[in-house]
Amino acid sequence: MKTLVLAAALAATASFASAADKYVLDASHSQVLFSYNHLGFSTTFGMFSGFEGEIMFDAENPAGSSVAVSMPTMSMFTGWEDRETHFMSEDFFGATDEDMISFTSSSIEVTGENTAKITGDLTMNDVTKPVVLDAVLNKSGPYPFGPKQGTPTLGFDATTTLLRSDFELGAFAPAVSDEVTVQISIEALQAE
Repeated sequence: MKTLVLAAALAATASFASAADKYVLDASHSQVLFSYNHLGFSTTFGMFSGFEGEIMFDAENPAGSSVAVSMPTMSMFTGWEDRETHFMSEDFFGATDEDMISFTSSSIEVTGENTAKITGDLTMNDVTKPVVLDAVLNKSGPYPFGPKQGTPTLGFDATTTLLRSDFELGAFAPAVSDEVTVQISIEALQAE
């Protein structure tokens, strides 16, 4: 029943798309934010943006959709260069220009009119672990202006919580919290 309700909520998208249409992330309007506790005094934030990915979206059967996203580890931005350098050091990622963080969905459980749990494999620091994203479809419809005007577009937000130690990145815990909150917001346009 929930799948049918979500399908009805996505009727605007259905008018543009047939089953499992390909959407490509709009790098200029897609971000992954993360935050963690520092010594109990503050919450520190960082971000990835400008990354690539695609969504295979089935408006009539949202549970049959999928998502795949990847980003260079070294594209992390924290607002403080010394922190970024430390994160890329052997204390944490030991990252090179070739290292990537990726997420590939394995299943989608529709949980409401515009919500779903997206389960998939997150690969980070050469470790792959299953994670679940709590996702919300913000909007589906034609892009309203500019060169993309009329292009079917999707917008999603999602959240999850990770443990750094699961990915062999647990240095300095618990002073720097092992738990990391992740917030994701993406726009994706139907591929030509």
